[in-house]
Amino acid sequence: MKRVALLALLFASGAIAQTRHNTNAPIDFGADTIELQDRANRAVLSGNVAVRQAEMSLNAARMTVSYTGQVVGGNPQVSRLDAAGGVVVRRPDQTARSQYAVYDLNRRIITMVGAVSLTQGANTVNGGRLTINLDTGRAVIDGSSVRGGTGAGNVTTAPSGRVTGTFSVPNRN
Repeated sequence: MKRVALLALLFASGAIAQTRHNTNAPIDFGADTIELQDRANRAVLSGNVAVRQAEMSLNAARMTVSYTGQVVGGNPQVSRLDAAGGVVVRRPDQTARSQYAVYDLNRRIITMVGAVSLTQGANTVNGGRLTINLDTGRAVIDGSSVRGGTGAGNVTTAPSGRVTGTFSVPNRN
């Protein structure tokens, strides 16, 4: 229980936090293939998917880009990115890895699930789910985990996980 309190204190104090992200910046992407599904207002990118928005990058094996159907300045308005397969989100001095991620552009929140690892400098935290608020830069990780199942979408939640990690300490010589 003391570890959870310490972790909450470190998050609240900004020990594992970043500055505000520019969610209004354009989103650049690259992939081996893209399938446009205009009637469904989405695009499916697959193979070495790389997305960049301002100083943040998101890489995955596959990604579904959902858009609203509205076009502003000749560009469709993206509302959500769903990534799967070796997901890596990089921000200045912070790298997060997981199996799956959802970037909700309207809420400006990234949620990562499945074998999550968050690294900032020499600090590492592991858990089942990570939520990054891009407005505040606050990252919260918990022990929830995702594993294969037989339910809808073949994903079930297993609530019995733990958060683990390593925090660096200053040299006191």
